[in-house]
Amino acid sequence: MGWLDQLAEHVDDLRRAGELQQNGRSAQALPILDAVLDTSADPTTRAYALIQRFGALINLGRVAELATAMAVAAEAVREVPDPYLRGQMHAFAALGAHLQSNLDRGVTHLVQASRALAAVPERDMETAWGWHDLAMAYSYLGFHGQALTAIEQAREVGASAGLSPEVFAAPGIRLRNAVSLDHWGDTDGCLRVLRDIDAERSRYVATDQLRPGSRAVYGYALARRAALGEPTEDGAAKWLTGGGDSARTRDLRHLGSVCLTIAAGKPERALTMLEAIPVSAEVLGAPEPARLRSICHASAGDHAAAHAADRYAFRLAAQRIDQLRDGYLDGVAARLDAQETQRDPHRYGDETLTDPLTGLPNRRQLEHYVDALLARGERAAVGVCDIVGFTTVNMRHGRHCGDLVLQRIAGVLARVMRRGDFVARFAGDEFVLVLPGAGPHHAAEVSRRISSAASSENWQVLVPGTPIGLAAGWSEVGTNGRGLSAALASAAASRKPT
Repeated sequence: MGWLDQLAEHVDDLRRAGELQQNGRSAQALPILDAVLDTSADPTTRAYALIQRFGALINLGRVAELATAMAVAAEAVREVPDPYLRGQMHAFAALGAHLQSNLDRGVTHLVQASRALAAVPERDMETAWGWHDLAMAYSYLGFHGQALTAIEQAREVGASAGLSPEVFAAPGIRLRNAVSLDHWGDTDGCLRVLRDIDAERSRYVATDQLRPGSRAVYGYALARRAALGEPTEDGAAKWLTGGGDSARTRDLRHLGSVCLTIAAGKPERALTMLEAIPVSAEVLGAPEPARLRSICHASAGDHAAAHAADRYAFRLAAQRIDQLRDGYLDGVAARLDAQETQRDPHRYGDETLTDPLTGLPNRRQLEHYVDALLARGERAAVGVCDIVGFTTVNMRHGRHCGDLVLQRIAGVLARVMRRGDFVARFAGDEFVLVLPGAGPHHAAEVSRRISSAASSENWQVLVPGTPIGLAAGWSEVGTNGRGLSAALASAAASRKPT
């Protein structure tokens, strides 16, 4: 019995919608999914339908609707603790982040999807397609080796469910690998992969196992070889027809026509076609149109323009590597921050007193700490610090990115504290700082350090287009008998941007 068969209702409708999407007909799948959502009250059924609807919007390139669709799907999945649903949702979320040019968020979803799917005990058809969708997400984000590993996992799981390996051919994965080799200057490697794709197409045609949604991919592989000057045995034009209604298919048809125009000895016409209809940078990578311009100019004999276009394509390819380097540094910084918050057992207590998201002390431990401080007759400066722009982060980028911002801010605050100072996550985006024995002068210095540390973080990588700042206010405990509640209220009332 497959995963879908466990649902309480609408199993046939959901299976039909899935088959339509697998064959590149997402526009027809959408009304089926909407009808299920209009009539179903079962949480698991609704969660599955919302995830599949999110995937359909991705296939159709309806980027403006993705943030809302993802938020609704993620909320539904949180109510249904199912690893398959979680894995499928994160695989689609990675694709959505890619369409929104958010590499950091996309990579996070890739890791979460892989972990969730690996925890699925069933080896059924739906899980196999989950691995397939994760493989596609890996491929679109440029992780070609991981994409091939995931598609092999899809074939293995699919075989257990009685599906033939040809169902998960996924030629688009190798096509993106091929053109990326060309973008980096390895045209011979690109051609080798394109030939392998064509050999696979020939086998599937001979056995009548070609998936309709793959037609445009096979057609583009043929056309790209022709543009590079390599004759092919089968005409590419017929393979660029049909293949579904996805944004990917539309762009492949157009770029394939450009390649065939180059091969026909009409480079000026091909250049005009490239300029006339823009294509998404997400289908074959931002460098692909620039690389085709380079081939056009070279075919026309304008080698200076060809060199300039080729260098531009290479620069676009290198930008992704720069983003990954930034993400690597941010990941190391986050790990060090997490280690720092857990290093001092006297500073940070056991799990019952610790905020699980940030690793900082929670409100309960803050209260214990201040009670002990006051019992000793000591005084301290108390700061209330919250995040400026946090609501916008959650609305624009989702709660997952909001959690990442909270973790990053926790690390910032932990770094600027003296040994013996205390920082806790109080509630939401609100943090409390306790500086034993400190007065207003030292509190002002800590505020300056917080401001400097927060402003040095690369928020653009984590939440692009959303500025992040901090606001802090200060008071005291132990002075004139003032307790924690009164100090927090006074500090909160005096908050201002750091």
